[in-house]
Amino acid sequence: MGMRAKISASLKDAMKAKDAERLSTLRLINAAIKDRDIATRAEDGEHAEGVGDDVILGILGKMVKQRQESARAYEEGGRLELAEKELSEIKVIEDFLPKQLDEEESAAAVDAAIAEVGAGSIRDMGKVMGVLKGKYTGQMDFGRVGPLVKERLS
Repeated sequence: MGMRAKISASLKDAMKAKDAERLSTLRLINAAIKDRDIATRAEDGEHAEGVGDDVILGILGKMVKQRQESARAYEEGGRLELAEKELSEIKVIEDFLPKQLDEEESAAAVDAAIAEVGAGSIRDMGKVMGVLKGKYTGQMDFGRVGPLVKERLS
């Protein structure tokens, strides 16, 4: 079952269960995916059937990151009820993301990507990151992995 089908099924379940919070978040996910579909169609000039699961995983990862930043800002501003709303949205979005790699798994993935590319210097960082993004989109935070790759190549 593809990502779109999973999200649609969850949307229907949330409607039947009258779960307003989950339904709201699922509608935001659908809107973000449709926005990307439209942007892709405009770029390609074709009537494509939409973006693939890998792009959807990227969209979901970006949505989680945005909500984490918003929650942090709300907490710093003393708006705890808004921070809790953002955190509950993160939980719904993460239901569709694959299991995140822990520190050790991320380090092993970085080492494997460096070996695969044959990277020897910091100049090869883009190639290594490309391999990691191809294999682990949605499973690792590339903002945290970047410094690790840089350290290993230095």
